[in-house]
Amino acid sequence: MTKFTVNDRPVQYRMDPDTPLLWALRDASNLTGTKYGCGTGDCGACTVDIDGEAVRSCQVTIGYAEGRFVTTIEGLSPDRGHPLQQVFAADNVSQCGYCIPGMIMTAAVLLKRNNDPSDDEMDTAITNICRCGIYPRLRAAIRRAGRIIRGEEQVEAAPPPGITPEEAARTVPALRRL
Repeated sequence: MTKFTVNDRPVQYRMDPDTPLLWALRDASNLTGTKYGCGTGDCGACTVDIDGEAVRSCQVTIGYAEGRFVTTIEGLSPDRGHPLQQVFAADNVSQCGYCIPGMIMTAAVLLKRNNDPSDDEMDTAITNICRCGIYPRLRAAIRRAGRIIRGEEQVEAAPPPGITPEEAARTVPALRRL
């Protein structure tokens, strides 16, 4: 049995330790914000935060995650209050939206390390692929989220998701605390 923490909740998976983390999150835990894009680690749609690193969840196993802390887009901020989520909503950064969870998770890891990244630092950190080409808006969103984190700017709050983690756990057994 593989044990680790997902979105601040301990989990145990009775799955083969070689199961890709992406599929455990999506299929066993119903955390479908983490998207399947390419399956080869190139696109970044499946990016999650593992112990402060942006990781393509299609490329690591649940065995790799043993004992670690995994944060998905659902756990970044249950009320969508993270500055990146707020800016993406306020500034209409998204187009189709499929790549956005991975983009936000990658950018969130970057901003945790450096809340005022240069263009070169953004280019190095954000290697995710977006078919819709939001890259200029993405850079602007990262800059604005950094200003919010630094206390230099505020953004009008986006509406909360309409369900609390506790309500979700009543509906989805895999989200219940152990």
